Amino acid sequence: MLVRRLPFLLPGAVALVLGLDAGLQLLDVPAVPVSTRLPDVHGMLLVLGFVGTLVAVERAVALRRRPGHIAPALLGAGGLLVVPPTTARLGQSLLVAGSVALALVHVALWKRRRDDAVVVQALGAVLAAGAALLWLGSVPVPRLLPWLVGFVVLTIAGERLELARIDLARDEPVLLAGVGLALSTPATLLWPAVGQPVFGLVLLGLVGWLATHDVARRTVRSTGLPRFAAACLLAGYAWLTVAAGVLVLAGPVLDGPAYDALVHTVFLGFTMSMVMAHAPVILPAVLRVPLPYRSALYGPAALLQVSLLVRVAGGDARGWEPALRIGGALNVGAVLGLVGVLIWSAVSGRGRRGVSDRDDEPVPATGPPLPPRSTAPLEVVR
Repeated sequence: MLVRRLPFLLPGAVALVLGLDAGLQLLDVPAVPVSTRLPDVHGMLLVLGFVGTLVAVERAVALRRRPGHIAPALLGAGGLLVVPPTTARLGQSLLVAGSVALALVHVALWKRRRDDAVVVQALGAVLAAGAALLWLGSVPVPRLLPWLVGFVVLTIAGERLELARIDLARDEPVLLAGVGLALSTPATLLWPAVGQPVFGLVLLGLVGWLATHDVARRTVRSTGLPRFAAACLLAGYAWLTVAAGVLVLAGPVLDGPAYDALVHTVFLGFTMSMVMAHAPVILPAVLRVPLPYRSALYGPAALLQVSLLVRVAGGDARGWEPALRIGGALNVGAVLGLVGVLIWSAVSGRGRRGVSDRDDEPVPATGPPLPPRSTAPLEVVR
């Protein structure tokens, strides 16, 4: 299983490394000079090349059909091909095709079990396809930011409904907010002065509802992996609230400190916190590799939160250049630290399937059985 699925994840991993290197170049701190073009494709590399590929692999596993792997293959290849100038247009075209394929995977999942959570994720995939298509049409990435934000937010919101079983009686509020977010996204491109604040208000309502109803509010008082995941989830919701506030209060956000704060509160504070929360359970289910919980995961998680606070509060809000550079460099260190801890856990966990670093606290490697409604490969630990 690992041999079959790892090739679909590797391009996403490479896109992550290249995107982090691009971020260091943008901060004008020491970086590996892979390509001078990296800063130009920084955002798309990380959002569609890395996050898009990761999501597409997980969705392909949920679909359990070979055509489902077309989406991660296209997104992974597209993310890498946008870097060299000679293949940039081909890479952009593959990102469009991969995003469309991801949306079609959600259609197939919805036909299997008509679930509002899948509809929310499908709306996110549609926004990803729109962003990729507009980028192919030479629309600048800052103008496309709400499309990319909508993709990651709706994907994660849908997965919280589907995997963690958010504590609710009905799914409709998230579905309605998802539709509102998708409908307001084009307005951010056509009429940014009005569209962005409206988008921000819808986003604020969605994150407020999710944070209020997510079971993480209870499991943060537990121990082990459930507590770690809950802490990351709640931190992610806090950063997304900040991002929504920036959209509402700062007017059209297209450049400058507000833009930097918006980008990194969403894609580092929210998205990477959610990745940290789910990775210890999602990756074992996808790769069929034991990944015991390690308390060392708190290291990169705490570093991410502190470094982002330094970057946003000291660099963006106060204009202190050293805070921007130090915070940004530590952001990269936090992400690489997460990768390192996960690899260490996987290597040291061979032969100790499902055992945490506390002998009295077993952690299932693939989570408990799914409730009947879910289309996902596992239930994210609560």
